[in-house]
Amino acid sequence: MDPIANINIKKDSSFAMLLEAQRRGYELHYMEMNDLYLINGEARARTRIVNVEQNYDKWYEFGSEQDIALADLNVILMRKDPPFDTEYIYCTYILERAEEKGTLIVNKPQSLRDCNEKLYTAWFSDLTPETLVTAAKHSLRHSGRSTVISS
Repeated sequence: MDPIANINIKKDSSFAMLLEAQRRGYELHYMEMNDLYLINGEARARTRIVNVEQNYDKWYEFGSEQDIALADLNVILMRKDPPFDTEYIYCTYILERAEEKGTLIVNKPQSLRDCNEKLYTAWFSDLTPETLVTAAKHSLRHSGRSTVISS
């Protein structure tokens, strides 16, 4: 998950999911990508128990810290916004190891890699404006278009 302190609880769906999971009796474990690791092929993480409440001044509180096997969790919500960098990709591989052991990972790690949010629209070209995705600057100059969006 992205840093919990940065969430806007008025509009962030991650917060709504946390509230509902807690209401249903789930123990919430908070972790960021750098908390995940593999040891001898086992996916593990350093987690902190977190309690949430609908209070704009103090909406989360951390409890005890634990080191756990991800396979011991029922569900992991992958709520990290890209950048789609090496750390992000490695994180999906670690989550995939937990998934292989039976933990439900939402969103599916392979899908996070395969369905890049910036490129996935290419599979629906009949529904999108004319689009060119390239790393070659000369292709942009010769595309015949005057609008360029870069990241």
